[in-house]
Amino acid sequence: MKKQRGVAAKGRFGAIACLMACIGFLLSGVALAAGGLSDVATSVTGNLGSIAQLITAGSYIAGFAFGVAAIVKFKAHKDNPTQVMISQPIVLLFVAAGLIFIPSVFKTTGATLFSSGSAAGVSGTTSF
Repeated sequence: MKKQRGVAAKGRFGAIACLMACIGFLLSGVALAAGGLSDVATSVTGNLGSIAQLITAGSYIAGFAFGVAAIVKFKAHKDNPTQVMISQPIVLLFVAAGLIFIPSVFKTTGATLFSSGSAAGVSGTTSF
């Protein structure tokens, strides 16, 4: 019997090639719209604030989702302690706390390293 080794490798190669083509297609518009390298750098730097806001919003949403999952796991452990170990909800709770406090850590680290409220000119990190 012959082993089919190449099937999985071809699938991965195709997925990577498709991803690279999509990234190239998206970046070609930026490169064509810009007059030179300085215009591309200015465009990228201008978009860093919105990327920071996206990371902030995503970390808050994921943190609250992990918090809800921890509460559900605590309930599942209370109902059936032999099937759900207590470490699962505790780990989920620590992950939730870490994700919720990431924006404030970014802001504090930016103030410490760059002696201002924003990290290297990136604005948009807001904390509660």
